[in-house]
Amino acid sequence: MEMKVLFIASLGALSLMQASFSFADNANGKNIYSQRCTMCHGTDLKGTGPLADKSNPPTPDLTTPAFKARLNDYPGVIVSSIILRPNGDLIPKTLRENGVKLPPFTWRLQDLRDLNQYMNGVISKKR
Repeated sequence: MEMKVLFIASLGALSLMQASFSFADNANGKNIYSQRCTMCHGTDLKGTGPLADKSNPPTPDLTTPAFKARLNDYPGVIVSSIILRPNGDLIPKTLRENGVKLPPFTWRLQDLRDLNQYMNGVISKKR
């Protein structure tokens, strides 16, 4: 019985490791970021896009040590910002008020992984 439990626990650990080693497509992440994020966060992720100061609160610098720590502590923070919208209607409202129309986009899990990988890479290079 003990060996069976150990085996099952090992399989669970392996499945988690496999998920964390999934290959992200950095080019896809960069493409998504360029099309959907740069207008506020800028190409440098520092909140330097043309709409950065047009939202309330202003667009944050994602390369700060505080955000980098938050990203490390909670890797889903980017996913949360996109899907759960912790700031409510802030992003759609800012886009709407400034006449920016983004085409509809159906997020896939892989897209979120790719975007996270790309942003993590840019943030790591900045510090």
